[in-house]
Amino acid sequence: MGKHVLIIGGGVIGLSTAYYAAKRGLRVSVVDRGGGCSFGNAGMIVPSHFTPLAAPGMVAMGLKWMWNPESPFYIKPRLDWELAAWAWKFMRASTKEHVAQCAPVIRDLSFASRALFEELAQTLEFGLVKRGLLMLCKTQHALDEEARTAATANALGVPAEVLDAKATAVLDPAVTMAIAGSVYFPKDCHLSPERFMAALRGELEKMGVTFHDDTTVKGWRTEGRRVVAVETSRGEMEADEFALCGGAWSPEILRGLRVRLPMQSGKGYSLTLAKPRELPQLSAIFTEARVAVTPMDGALRFGGTMEIAGLDETINARRVAGIVKAIPRYYPQFSPEDFADVKPWAGLRPCSPDGMPFIGRIRAYDNLSTATGHAMMGLSLAPITGKLMAGVFTHELSAINLSLLDPDRYG
Repeated sequence: MGKHVLIIGGGVIGLSTAYYAAKRGLRVSVVDRGGGCSFGNAGMIVPSHFTPLAAPGMVAMGLKWMWNPESPFYIKPRLDWELAAWAWKFMRASTKEHVAQCAPVIRDLSFASRALFEELAQTLEFGLVKRGLLMLCKTQHALDEEARTAATANALGVPAEVLDAKATAVLDPAVTMAIAGSVYFPKDCHLSPERFMAALRGELEKMGVTFHDDTTVKGWRTEGRRVVAVETSRGEMEADEFALCGGAWSPEILRGLRVRLPMQSGKGYSLTLAKPRELPQLSAIFTEARVAVTPMDGALRFGGTMEIAGLDETINARRVAGIVKAIPRYYPQFSPEDFADVKPWAGLRPCSPDGMPFIGRIRAYDNLSTATGHAMMGLSLAPITGKLMAGVFTHELSAINLSLLDPDRYG
C-alpha cells in the first residue's frame, strides 16, 4: 500500500479526509478522542451560506446580544489573551472587502462539496434530501434584508428566490408558519448526520482504515522538520503523514509543536423532537432568531446559538430556553411544553477569526497538515475538505484557490 496517513480526529472532517485518502490507495489510521460536534448538528448542506462568520455588522450584533442570556450569539467575558487576540482579528476581518474576497471561494467549495454528497449517496445510504432551504423571516424588515442577500446570491450564481408568506406555505404546506415571507435556496440539501457518519465509518472499515477510538493525543515526537510519531493514551503511533482534524481541540493538540492556530470554540445546541406536531418537508432557518430546523427520518431537529465560552461542553439552560422560545413565533402549532422531556445536545464548533477554515500544510513541518476551523459549515464542507486534504498528501494541485484557507495565514 501507499504511505501511512494518521488522522487525528474522527468527526465528519476526519472521516471525510480518511475516505478520500483511502480512495487514493493510502494506508489510513484515525485517532479519535470521542464526542465532537458532528452527530447533533443540523445536518444542512448549504451553498446559501457563502458569507463568512466574520462579516459587517457581526461585531455590533455580538455586543448587543452579549447582555441577553438567551441571545443567539454570546461571548463569555473572561481574562484570556488568546480570546482577546481572536476577537481583535475577528473585528479586523469583519469588512465588506473580506466578504467579497471570501464569498466566491466558499461558493466554489460548497458546490463542489454538494456534488460529492450526491456522488456518495449513490453508494452510501444516509438520507440525502435535495429540496432546498427556507430562510423564514418573521418581519418585513428581515425579509427586505434577506432579499438583498438573495440578490447577492443570484449574482454569485447561487439561486435564490424571494417569497411572500402565501408562496412559502405553498412550497411547504406540511407546517403552519407565522411569517412575513422567506428566501428560498433550491440548491441546499439536508441529511441525518448520525446516519451519514455511521455510513461513512462503515465504508471506511470495509476499505481497511484502522480506528483507535477513545484515544487522546498527549504529545509529539519530531526529527527536524518532520513529525515522526504522536504520543497517545494508547502508546506511540508512527506514520508518514499526519493530519490534524481535531475540531475545537486542534489548537490544544498543536501546542506541543509550538504551532498556533488562532481559533475559539463556538458552542451550539440542538433539540430533537421524535414525534413533532407537524413535520416540515424543507429545512429552514428562523432568520431573526438564528435557529436552524431540519426534518430527519420523521423527527424534527432544532439547533442554534453561537456561544464563545472556551472548551466547555456543559449545557447552558438559558441558551436552550432561547431556542425553545423562538420556535412558536415561527411555527405557532408548537409550544415550549413540547420540549419538556427533550434532552438538549451541545457541541463545540471550531471558529477561525476570519470565518474561513484552515486547510492545508503547516509550513513548519514537511508532513503535517490540518483541516479545521469550519465553524457552522463543517458538515456542509466535509467531502470537499477531505478531497482537498487527500490532494495535499499526494501533492496534487487544487483547481480551487486555497490561499484564503492557508493554516499559516496568521503567521
